[in-house]
Amino acid sequence: MQRRDFIKQSVLATAATAMSAKSYAKIIGSNDRVRVACVGFSDRHKQSHVMPFKDLSKSMNFEMVALSDIWNRRREEGKAFLDKQLGGDVKVFRNNDELYDSKMVDAVFLSTADFQHAIHTIEAVKAGCDVYAEKPLAETMEDNRAVLKAVKDSGKIVQIGSQRRSGENYFAAEDFIKSGKFGPIVMVELMWNVNQPGRWRRPDLTSTLKESDVDWMRYQLNRPKTAFDPRKYLEYRLFWPYSSGIPGQWMSHQIDTVHWFSGLPHPRSAVANGGIYQWKDGRTNPDTLTVVFDYGPLDDPKSGFQVQFTSRFSNSAGDTKELYYSNGGMINLDTNEISATGGLREREAAGMGHKANLLSPMKLQGQKVEAGANTGGDSLTYNHIKNWMECVRSRKTPNAPIEAGYQHSIATIMSNAAYRTGMRVTFDEKTQEVMAGGKPFKY
Repeated sequence: MQRRDFIKQSVLATAATAMSAKSYAKIIGSNDRVRVACVGFSDRHKQSHVMPFKDLSKSMNFEMVALSDIWNRRREEGKAFLDKQLGGDVKVFRNNDELYDSKMVDAVFLSTADFQHAIHTIEAVKAGCDVYAEKPLAETMEDNRAVLKAVKDSGKIVQIGSQRRSGENYFAAEDFIKSGKFGPIVMVELMWNVNQPGRWRRPDLTSTLKESDVDWMRYQLNRPKTAFDPRKYLEYRLFWPYSSGIPGQWMSHQIDTVHWFSGLPHPRSAVANGGIYQWKDGRTNPDTLTVVFDYGPLDDPKSGFQVQFTSRFSNSAGDTKELYYSNGGMINLDTNEISATGGLREREAAGMGHKANLLSPMKLQGQKVEAGANTGGDSLTYNHIKNWMECVRSRKTPNAPIEAGYQHSIATIMSNAAYRTGMRVTFDEKTQEVMAGGKPFKY
């Protein structure tokens, strides 16, 4: 069955899907209500998760019952918002230990700080919960390996928030490439440009946040313990090691499609350059970054293709682009078109004893993804959440399983390592480490 068909099938058909005794034993009854908690009441959860959940929860028999957040303000705001939108009485917890000790939840939406996703996913699956986890999954290989093992050992359903994997146009592009009609990928160009001084900034909130309002020690988890800094709590995407910034937030989406379409689990190598060229506001993550990856079979270094990712905060020209090239043309996931653009024409081919190689133009159906807009209400996110909820019932593998998160995290960590060390970094298959200068990359 194609994944697009699975997304469209009815809830009743999903509930009726045959399940093995082993998988059935790991979940609640197919007719029981699935009790869900919000772990981290973030803008992402408020703007992107709640409305699809609201629309689907009644027919699928899901209920939001709890909220865990270490900031008192978010607990209050979150309860008020969720109660109003979903018509329930959400129970509030100060931290995840309290939440899971209550034994009152079966699944969680997870949208905490970037560096926390892996550890919070581990907590959830060990507590017996299925998880919808926002990306990036992990920002270090230590966390990445740990969360992969925990999820695989648990047998729980984990959907990574890489919503492109639930997009009709992306399914069509995957089918076209894997059918062989596109030809071998020779190059991929990825772009994500914005001109937004306020992106990831929260100046009004940082001016009012006090250490007594949050559990700062719990927030830091396995990162080096430092004095309280409201910016590193509220604007964490600007500061390493709380986030890699551009790679974890934006590149992780686009590089995921490279792994998906090509079937390759990670880059062979990466180099990077960039800096803080525009926004001199104390951040430690770059506002401009270019990463160049080499992809291909490890046992055949003479074959493969290059991927170039570029992003800047200082000028939005170009917006978002995902361009796949073959010898016969290109796939443009910005315009959703397959074309012969750049393909081998007759006059160039004939002189070298080759034949023309030009793709036939066609249109991919589906929604364009915008960088500058909040895409939380788009069909990709809606379908992605629906797919997760269906898989919680059926125990089928979701569109973006834990392996997808593990793979995009390798590329994210490689790009961050290349930027911070200035070296060409590689990935060691045996140790599952990102290597820079012959040593595992560490923060």
